[in-house]
Amino acid sequence: MDQIMVFQMMVSGAFMGLVYALVAYGFQLTYATGKSINFGQGELVMVSAFICLSLTNLGLPYGIMVLLGLLCGALLGLFVERSAVRLALEQKSEGWILLTIILGLLFFSVSENIWGRDDRPFPTPISSDAFQVFGISVTPVEISVAIGVFFIMGLIELFKRQTLLGKAFEAVSTDRDAAELMGISANRTVMLSYAISGVVAAMAGVLISPITTVGPTMASALVLKAFSVAVVAGLDSGFGVVAVGIFLGILESLTSYYIGSGWREVPGLTLLILALALRPTGIFGKAVIRKV
Repeated sequence: MDQIMVFQMMVSGAFMGLVYALVAYGFQLTYATGKSINFGQGELVMVSAFICLSLTNLGLPYGIMVLLGLLCGALLGLFVERSAVRLALEQKSEGWILLTIILGLLFFSVSENIWGRDDRPFPTPISSDAFQVFGISVTPVEISVAIGVFFIMGLIELFKRQTLLGKAFEAVSTDRDAAELMGISANRTVMLSYAISGVVAAMAGVLISPITTVGPTMASALVLKAFSVAVVAGLDSGFGVVAVGIFLGILESLTSYYIGSGWREVPGLTLLILALALRPTGIFGKAVIRKV
């Protein structure tokens, strides 16, 4: 029985780890083009979830709600880029760090005033009734998380590899100066990366809300774990975040089971410290070679 419980915790942790990976993937998208990160990404997840909840309460079909939620996520990402990132990048400063944190606090405050401080359930047509797979309970909601994560990440990777805009994205990621000499607008590409990152945040909100609840603090711990995943995997690792995200999710669940729920946050912080100390480029990251 104890062995079944351990496997159950591992499976549940793996599904949660996929959400960490998705948010971490959003960090990678913006870092690739602008070498900047939206430290208010968790608040984008939260605001998008609240918007989707409001659209659901208006009676919109689930599919329409998701599409509108993703559009709102893209617009929020563009707002962050225009108001907090672009000026700092043009001045070649690190001001985007503080500005994105301030915007995150602003989103948090606005959300509390609009939707209140209470957590709310997120209705979904996907069943939450568990079924057994080799003695392990799995719910359709959890499976939808895995499908949603791989679908959105796969779609973005396909866009980056098979479209002209995507190739511009890759060119700016590789060498911004060379891309501009070839006529590619780096500013527009950075805008695009923040818009896509907002879509990723909105998708994360839609996927995680039925499992947890929707509230102003729903993403406070999520974003820290996602940042740990991004750093440990490497900010240019692509799907490496999936492996690290699943590993962290499993590690958290086992830590909670064997030691106690109060220690659940420790594995992510420990991994982050070790990665920064021992391998700043990440497990799957590429070492930067500087020519002198």
